[in-house]
Amino acid sequence: MQEPPATPVARDELALRRHRFFSDLLQATKNSAEHRVSFDPLGPTVHLGCESDERDEHLEELVTRLENVTRRLERVPQGTPETQEIAVQTKTPSPEKSPSPKKSLKDSISSEDQCSQGSTSSISSAASSIVEINNMSVAGYEDIVAGPVQEFLALSQKIGGDVNAHSQLVDKAFQIQLSFIKMTSTRPAPVNQTEQVSLLGPTSTQIQQIQEFRDKHRASPFFNHLSAISESIPALGWVAVAPTPAPYVKEMNDAGQFYTNRVLKDWKEKDKTHVDWCKAWIQVLSELNQYVRKHHTTGLVWAKGGAVPPPPAGVPPPPPCMPLGDVAPVLNDDRSALFAEINQGANITRNLKKVTSEMQTHKNPNLRTGPAPFKAPATANSGSPMKTTLPANAPIDKPPVFTRDGKKWLVEYHKGNKNLLVENAEMNNVIYMFRCQESTLVVKGKVNSVVMDSCRKSSVIFDSLVSSIEFVNCQSVQMQVFGKVPTISVDKTDGCQMYLSPDSMDVAIISSKSSEMNVMIPKGNGDYTELPVPEQFKTTVSPKGLSTVAIDSLG
Repeated sequence: MQEPPATPVARDELALRRHRFFSDLLQATKNSAEHRVSFDPLGPTVHLGCESDERDEHLEELVTRLENVTRRLERVPQGTPETQEIAVQTKTPSPEKSPSPKKSLKDSISSEDQCSQGSTSSISSAASSIVEINNMSVAGYEDIVAGPVQEFLALSQKIGGDVNAHSQLVDKAFQIQLSFIKMTSTRPAPVNQTEQVSLLGPTSTQIQQIQEFRDKHRASPFFNHLSAISESIPALGWVAVAPTPAPYVKEMNDAGQFYTNRVLKDWKEKDKTHVDWCKAWIQVLSELNQYVRKHHTTGLVWAKGGAVPPPPAGVPPPPPCMPLGDVAPVLNDDRSALFAEINQGANITRNLKKVTSEMQTHKNPNLRTGPAPFKAPATANSGSPMKTTLPANAPIDKPPVFTRDGKKWLVEYHKGNKNLLVENAEMNNVIYMFRCQESTLVVKGKVNSVVMDSCRKSSVIFDSLVSSIEFVNCQSVQMQVFGKVPTISVDKTDGCQMYLSPDSMDVAIISSKSSEMNVMIPKGNGDYTELPVPEQFKTTVSPKGLSTVAIDSLG
């Protein structure tokens, strides 16, 4: 009996096949006991007139044999040669010559015994298939550890030094997560958050150790290598992300590519091993992204109802099946009624209600009144979490807000508050500061981005950003970065002071419809050099098109 895939529908189909098999088996046994049929090449020979006592004796003998076979199968361990031999014995050999009636009944029972063994073996194989499907997640992760991760470790060992030592921590992180994946395939999800945090503790600790290794080796000649790993290793935190863990892994991969591009730039002409190292690490995260997308699409999948037990060596026969003759008419009732309605022909429209002149809107204007058409609300620029644009100096008439909504920190409607602090922020978090006046926000840790919208006389101080900081519709705002910021965007803002750090000297500043923008570049003595961002431009027309250059202010 061929088992279908272990899906809910297929499991029902498999159960139905089992019921049918045992029902046919019992029916064949009954016919054999009543008629004593023996198969012969020249035709069947039927011996009638068996007494009822003899029939009962043969039925009892058959049931006893089936029970003995079941007990033997239950005692046989799974996967032994004996079970494989039983699984092969599913076909009844045809006799070469016409047997006697008494011997025919014995051969019939023996054949049915073998069929029962084959069916029991099929059930055991189906259970094994279910366990195998439940362990596909573990096997997929083992493939990543044995494939791309090992290639990355080999290249790291070839480079040596801090890169090799750092890669050993990465290898340990993947091994810890592999053990965690194996554990989730054998137990249900934790009932409380405290238990879940304790289960994720080893992975979180190992990620922290990887990042601390980079911080302790800033003078290393392979600092860009260490940074590429440290910025993207939080991808292993996908186990705590729902419902979109795969995009989170891709986001972390993109965060690390800033440093892998630096490695490629520095070593492309020197040593090809470093180029292969970058490609190997990107391949590791790409394979992890595909694995999460395939096996944990909407979040980490835990085993349901506890550990999945191994399939028993022998499974007892299922109970007698329900009569299928009564089910088929019920299943076809709705379908038959549907086709009967469709095949009515012209009579299908006889039940439609006639529209009279009193119901027609073009003849009765009073019927045209109704709700006003829908109009989309006015929103700010698409692509950013901006709210309805308001002047920065508009009075604040709402209570202050300081909360976290998923990945977004909301800081709104604060006035004169110099002690706004965001702690324990994660790398994928976004800080959104809206309509704050005379307030200061301090962000601890590295986050994805910061947005200041419609703020006035306010400041933001942060460590490092993954993408950018944006100023929109603000007046007299300031920012200061202690670590790294790739991009600063200033839009419709009057007065913006930007204090940079030595690590942010390659920042890209994008401005539009803004004025009074100054960049503060640090000196060696702790002071800053103030440089204005151009606001005046000169455009000339030539046969090739337009040419625009910035003009320094003469004042």
